[in-house]
Amino acid sequence: MSLDLHLDSVHLAYAGARGLHTVVEGFSLTLPAGGIGCLLGPSGCGKTTVLRAVAGFEPVHAGSIRLGAQTVSSAAVHLPPERRRVGMMFQEYALFPHLTAAQNIAFGLRRQPAAQRASRVAEMLALVGLPDAGARPPHALSGGQQQRIALARALAPAPDLLLLDEPFSNLDGATRERLTREVRDILRATGQTALLVTHHEADADAMADWVGRMRDGRLAQWGPAEGVDV
Repeated sequence: MSLDLHLDSVHLAYAGARGLHTVVEGFSLTLPAGGIGCLLGPSGCGKTTVLRAVAGFEPVHAGSIRLGAQTVSSAAVHLPPERRRVGMMFQEYALFPHLTAAQNIAFGLRRQPAAQRASRVAEMLALVGLPDAGARPPHALSGGQQQRIALARALAPAPDLLLLDEPFSNLDGATRERLTREVRDILRATGQTALLVTHHEADADAMADWVGRMRDGRLAQWGPAEGVDV
């Protein structure tokens, strides 16, 4: 079941030669369960760092991150990524080249019985509109098809939250426009809470229910898409 996401006054920093270098400061937002959120901003503004902190790849120096009722990150708490039930879809798709599409989707289902795993893979292939692509390796798929398989793999374990890191940046314009709509429809059909980061405003227009603008490590604006100037 998808959960709501809360970030409260989050502070993120890296250790450097002169001490801590602040990347994100005073960052707060609430994304309701089932909502699709988008963080917009130029490269270097901290949006991917926020995504990595939500996933558990970066520690929080102050503030807190909560999924539903559970605090997953704070100065005193750090739940490891594998215990967060957070799915991640990367810019490069990160499909395993030696596995078929079906085997890629099944990768996060290894603890399930074989019959249950096969049923879930078939369900995910149908969900992303590629029911007959299961036996094909990634190199035999187009860029758009690879993206859909990556989405199916991220959704297969039924995560509480899905994170998408610039997932459309490697696609041509026409494919990008089509797939943003397709991904939005899939996420809404499944009721999946999702947070997307991008520097393309068209992605926010096409996908998001909630939109935020980031500048220099701070969230300058956050609210329903119809109330945010994108």
